[in-house]
Amino acid sequence: MNQNSFILFAFSRKVMSRAFNVALLVGTILALINHGEKILSLTLSNEDFVKIVLTYLVPYGVSTWSAVQAIRSTVVQKTNQEN
Repeated sequence: MNQNSFILFAFSRKVMSRAFNVALLVGTILALINHGEKILSLTLSNEDFVKIVLTYLVPYGVSTWSAVQAIRSTVVQKTNQEN
């Protein structure tokens, strides 16, 4: 398997959908923990906004990475069983 397979799996509908849902849940929780006071008082700076966006991107990336690794591992196991 090569890097192209990672990209194909990462952009598959199933992986992207699951990663989005994880990012939405985890990112929201983390954003509220880290920036809740500023969010509620509507005093977010541009820097805070960038940090919140990153707060959502990190769980998306982690979820995508782990899903693709699990898929690739399953593909390798099936290939080995067939040989």
